Amino acid sequence: QVQFVESGGGLVQPGGSLRLSCVASGFFLQYYAVGWFRQAPGKERERVSCIGKSDGSTHYSDSVKGRFTISKDNAKNTVYLQMNSLKPEDTAIYYCYAFSRSRYWGQGTQVTVSS
Repeated sequence: QVQFVESGGGLVQPGGSLRLSCVASGFFLQYYAVGWFRQAPGKERERVSCIGKSDGSTHYSDSVKGRFTISKDNAKNTVYLQMNSLKPEDTAIYYCYAFSRSRYWGQGTQVTVSS
């Protein structure tokens, strides 16, 4: 059974940190481009970060560059998003994805940054 299960969201104060995880089963992340999108109420979906399939290069949106770090552990079949120095404008539902010939999405996890 193919699954892509997210965890790690929650409520955090401004300046705090969270680490999101997305564990794949039924397919192998090493063969996929992976990344994270987020969707905030009333805003367009934004691709936050990604890792290329072929060269493993990482990319970040300008809004998170220098604060977020994406990584992938092929042995654990998991992709991570380490989020530091969180701001209220980072509040959104975060979705992981894996794209190749097939496309898989995580179920989404809520991140709320508020004091």
